[in-house]
Amino acid sequence: MIELADIVAKHGGEYLTDFGERMLPSHKRALADILACRTESMGGHLHECNACGHQHYSYHSCKNRSCPKCHTNDTKRWLEKREAELLPVRYFHVVFTLPQELRDNMRSNQSKLYSILMQAASEMLMKLALDPKHVGGKLSILAVLHTWTRAMEFHPHVHMLVPAGGLDKDGNWRTTRKKWLVPVKALSRLFRARFMKLAKKALPEENFPQDVWEKEWVVYCKPPLTSSKKVLRYLGRYVHRIAIANSRIESMDNGKVTFRYQESATGELKKLTLSGKEFLRRYLQHVLPEGFHKVRYYGLLSPANRITLKRVQLLLAQRRKVTPDDIKETAEKPVDKHLCPCCSEGIMVVIASLPRKSRSPT
Repeated sequence: MIELADIVAKHGGEYLTDFGERMLPSHKRALADILACRTESMGGHLHECNACGHQHYSYHSCKNRSCPKCHTNDTKRWLEKREAELLPVRYFHVVFTLPQELRDNMRSNQSKLYSILMQAASEMLMKLALDPKHVGGKLSILAVLHTWTRAMEFHPHVHMLVPAGGLDKDGNWRTTRKKWLVPVKALSRLFRARFMKLAKKALPEENFPQDVWEKEWVVYCKPPLTSSKKVLRYLGRYVHRIAIANSRIESMDNGKVTFRYQESATGELKKLTLSGKEFLRRYLQHVLPEGFHKVRYYGLLSPANRITLKRVQLLLAQRRKVTPDDIKETAEKPVDKHLCPCCSEGIMVVIASLPRKSRSPT
């Protein structure tokens, strides 16, 4: 199977030669980490079976958040923490997108404008929700930044998961209408005005196209999800996912890379072939600035309101009705990861630590 690391090994040197002087340090670091991930250069451990003597080398992961081989366990731990914060209500999925005319501005000023995108979206959603005509209370918002389409093109947008209700000023929970959170057309215009105001203040010398005022910005709100389990699965798909998974890469031949993607409009599976350099360019434009937080918490989910959130959970739990989704499924017997793959009887035990840049015997 072709992996992203294979493409970096094949085409990364040429890419660095052509564009290295203009590349961000975070982009160079991503290429180096992906190339070294789970190889002997990262160090690791030597395991030996206590029954048959079979030995196995396991190497450390790079832990770069743009690496497709890392973060599976991080996602699981993150979901466990978020499960404790879920409210026993329906959840809406809200998405804020920017017009394509702003993509060059976004690409050149990622650190500032990504934060402004998330700030403007959350502020305007909470502002509308406080109106008694809509929700009449403070929301709980989990926001996740995405920057790609399924074909790895640059398309910054924000996904939000929002419970169907809010806490009013008297401490009462106000439930939304069945399929209604806030008016998305009004939300879109508020979001447009707030984003442009913050962007011009943060970047007074930046040339923003005037065309963005002449079109409606796309904001949509999907029907609410009824199952907490479905909410959690949905969260997991967006938190640690990167622009391309190794499983989507089809081939690497004659300087070309082919990968699969699903067309959003039709759901049709398609293949796209790019040069090695173009593939890496598309991939690297989604490497986030160093230290940037792509997941943010607003309203009742913000750190300052965690005590209030717990109180709301207790309040809503008293009204909760048991559904089929609340019944725990019978867990499959876990596979012992330390069982010897050779004899299936002994246990693999660590007998040595391998330093970084070590070499395993040939």
